[in-house]
Amino acid sequence: MERIPILRMGDLLLVTIQVDMHDRLAMTLQDDLTERIVRDNAKGVLIDISALDLVDSFIGRMISNTAAMARVLDAQTVVVGMQPAVAITLVELGLTLHGVKTALNVEKGMALLGKNLNR
Repeated sequence: MERIPILRMGDLLLVTIQVDMHDRLAMTLQDDLTERIVRDNAKGVLIDISALDLVDSFIGRMISNTAAMARVLDAQTVVVGMQPAVAITLVELGLTLHGVKTALNVEKGMALLGKNLNR
């Protein structure tokens, strides 16, 4: 089964989505990520979606739900690298990604997580 790698960097987890997401892969990622948050006692999750040209309503909800699950597990989530077309699609679909912080790129996302975790 296809899986998206989850890398650990200190108390953060880094997820870089480099393939087109389909529903089953999204659900597998959600399961894998929540398990890793608990196992690694992660305090932050950075999800890089810069390679995604399309995010449908299911994938948008999956990102939002994953961030909500991470919050319950005491980890913050930042989504980075959103393409303009993806942002437009999410707004047109009425998906606000409630509770999901965003940044333009990985560097800014890491800085945002670091700032929030050092409070």
